[in-house]
Amino acid sequence: MKTLGAVLIATLLTVGCTVGPNYKRPTVDVPGGYRGAAPSQETPQATSQSSEDQTKRSAAQSLGDEKWWEVFQDQQLQELIRTALNNNYDVNIAAARILKAQAQLGITRADQLPTLSVGAAAVNLDFPQNKFVPNTETSANVAVASFNWQLDFWGKYRRATEAARANLLAARWAREYVVSTLVSNVAASYFELRALDLQLEISKRTLADRKESLRLTQTLSDGGAGTMIDVRQAEQLVATAAENIPDLERRIEQQENYLSTLLGNNPGPITRGLPLTEQPHTPEVPAGLPSDLLERRPDVLQTEQQLIAANAQIGVAKAAYYPNISLTGNAGYASSALTSLFTGPAGLWAFGGTLMQPIFSGGRIKSGVKYSEAQKQEMLLVYRQTIQQAFRGVSDSLVAYHKDREFREYQQQLTDAAQDAARLSEARYAGGRASYLEVLTNETNYFNAELGLAQARLNELVALVDLYRNLGGGWQS
Repeated sequence: MKTLGAVLIATLLTVGCTVGPNYKRPTVDVPGGYRGAAPSQETPQATSQSSEDQTKRSAAQSLGDEKWWEVFQDQQLQELIRTALNNNYDVNIAAARILKAQAQLGITRADQLPTLSVGAAAVNLDFPQNKFVPNTETSANVAVASFNWQLDFWGKYRRATEAARANLLAARWAREYVVSTLVSNVAASYFELRALDLQLEISKRTLADRKESLRLTQTLSDGGAGTMIDVRQAEQLVATAAENIPDLERRIEQQENYLSTLLGNNPGPITRGLPLTEQPHTPEVPAGLPSDLLERRPDVLQTEQQLIAANAQIGVAKAAYYPNISLTGNAGYASSALTSLFTGPAGLWAFGGTLMQPIFSGGRIKSGVKYSEAQKQEMLLVYRQTIQQAFRGVSDSLVAYHKDREFREYQQQLTDAAQDAARLSEARYAGGRASYLEVLTNETNYFNAELGLAQARLNELVALVDLYRNLGGGWQS
């Protein structure tokens, strides 16, 4: 027994060997700054270490680090996002996948541990006498415990557990990516809904004003101070404003249905909060350091965990080259009489070990290693591609936000000028110094400019939402 114990101890001490490569984060090409970012303000040279640290902290600040309720300050929008995070099917499906990955990790990790089982049997046999065998009657009662352990000598099960753990983390980051996308989709859809509300409000107000203008033009025509052409042109203005209303009402209801689906609800009305023109947002947003994006974006972190899992699978495949060592043991009692099962010389035990070394497998093991190495190479390329796409997404969002804001400012100037031109043309027509065609042209320009300004405000807000998502924000709780 002492020799057996020594063998066991020696065996256990050698279980720490692990084949396969250890994971090391691959090098990637990280730019020093984002293309499209606003140039930082020039600061005087730091005169102390604390000033240098403050400068570094300022450069590292990013919109992506802020919580979503700090970025989207409309309380009604915040309530919609909370509802979506609780009820949205994509988020709940991602959470279920985490539970599945947790269970798979438990199954895989259990392969490292020994199994122990107990059992009992009672058998009574009675063979009738014949010319070959005399009458035989016997009974056997057995109670036994069995032990089996597949020794993880080469780290096969530890590598499999490493892969399962990485897959679990990948599932968690996948959920965070779903959350980030959902927050962005709800915010963008809400802003689109508020933009449609604003356009509908503009159209209804314009329609009311033009109906009043048509009435006055008709009165002037009836009194001989105007012409039928003026009346027909005024009717065109009314029709132009009226034709937008049914289409806007259709789009509003469909947008509400889409937003309801994001919330996990059946189609229905959506409660509004602040109007589009009052949605708070800062003109300049900090982008932060590109290197920090690798630690913040959920899709990048998810892909890296998948790369870790693929790397660990190489060790699982290579372990098949080496012997499979297992220990088995049985201990219990056996007796022909149940009453004497646990007394007297009824004890039994057996202990042994097996070693199986693969000799020929038709290239299966070699192909398995090549497959796992190719899978890792694929995931490495996907990881680098994801990072490259992340940098591009941030740069595209930065330039979109800056240019959309610039366009909105010009559109505001255009709208102001069109409004003043429409006012002056109305005054000139009332004084008899201009035809109604001039009024028609300027009123149409002003109406289109107002609708364009509403769209420009929407584009600026949606660009901010897209920038926040690309910077890796929205999943933090």
